[in-house]
Amino acid sequence: MAETQTLHDAFLDELKDAYDAEKQLTKALPKLANAATSPELRQAFEEHLEETNGHVEKLEQVFQGLDEKVRGKHCDGMAGIIDEGKNVMDEDFEGATLDACLIASAQRAEHYEMAAYGTMVAWAKAMGHNDAADLLQEILDEEKAADEKLNAIAESGVNEQAAAGMQEEESEDEDDGEEAAAPARGPRRAAAASMSKRAPRKGSKK
Repeated sequence: MAETQTLHDAFLDELKDAYDAEKQLTKALPKLANAATSPELRQAFEEHLEETNGHVEKLEQVFQGLDEKVRGKHCDGMAGIIDEGKNVMDEDFEGATLDACLIASAQRAEHYEMAAYGTMVAWAKAMGHNDAADLLQEILDEEKAADEKLNAIAESGVNEQAAAGMQEEESEDEDDGEEAAAPARGPRRAAAASMSKRAPRKGSKK
């Protein structure tokens, strides 16, 4: 019979998952930065890439502090979030609309990590792994700060610009529709006038 797993085992499993998730993000964040059109958003992605590299190092310290081998376990959750972000970049979004979508993708990743790190901090404290809890709390605090920064960028103009761009496109579509319809009125009226000239009057000889 298999040995019953403990909270420590579950904690290590979460730790491996988080380690792999951070590794995945070190490859994904440069792509988000390259795709961003806002200099401020690009800088935010680049700065968080540096923080993410630091998270990898801190997680390695947690493993070592627990006398465990540094090892990752494929994080399906983060892989799915990153795939969604790739799909966004494959769409025909431009300018502020693209930036708004990139922020949404990045915040999904941040919220996923915040949930994971919050759990690990609580478990580490419950088991008396105080050093591990402190390191994980540092990572959690940086994830929260990154999420708040992305939110500030979105609310400082990106969302409004994206919405304004949509309204401009709708206005242009309406103008194009009116221009396309206008020339059609002339020929129809000319044809009607021509037909009225050709139509015989009542009582007239044919």
